[in-house]
Amino acid sequence: MSCAHKSGHRRDRERPGTTMADCSNGKSSRSTARKSIIVNKRSSDKLEGSQIFDRYGSAVFMVFTTDGSNAYQGSGFFIDNGGLAVSNYHVFKGTGIGLEQIKLVGSDVAYKVTEIITRSEDEDFILFRVDCDNNNYIPIATEKPKIGEKVYAIGSPRGLENTFSSGEVSQWRADNLMQISALIDHGSSGGALINEYGEVVGITSGSFADGSQANLNYAWSIDIVKPYLR
Repeated sequence: MSCAHKSGHRRDRERPGTTMADCSNGKSSRSTARKSIIVNKRSSDKLEGSQIFDRYGSAVFMVFTTDGSNAYQGSGFFIDNGGLAVSNYHVFKGTGIGLEQIKLVGSDVAYKVTEIITRSEDEDFILFRVDCDNNNYIPIATEKPKIGEKVYAIGSPRGLENTFSSGEVSQWRADNLMQISALIDHGSSGGALINEYGEVVGITSGSFADGSQANLNYAWSIDIVKPYLR
């Protein structure tokens, strides 16, 4: 599926608030009790947008990468409480391994990527682990959202940390590619798309028409990572 632009991996000059101190604790120990990643039983109660942001805003983070000459910024989110995370592959493509910095909400510590579990350029996702523990996370939905269902996006477009937007699923353009009306922009790539039950259903990725504010944005279904989860 061709697109006008992907919403991350753009050249980004220094912005206020993006300078971080390196985390010097080394690799942290992992929790012995892992939370369930995929929702087995959905709550019957739908959540308001404000409730979703209060609950899961801190599970979404900023990603800073560099190819040695240019700096880039994208987004990502946790799917378990032991640092397991998801983002778009194009946020990391062509950048230096080990030079990535992960910035959690409300923290100036630069966390590192400790493990790349799998990645796909075709479906534009990367599954990796961050050196942190007991982090907030978003459970994964068992079902794809239907056309017309409400969805909420959390990411950091243009470096504006944890921006919240809402919309609907406008159409499915392929088995795992959904068109959405929730607004996203450069820097939103890799952010979370969440349904009304507080479950992550997609990875926000880009727009079909550059500069368009219509419902021409798209996200990859979270189903693309499920085969790789232990």
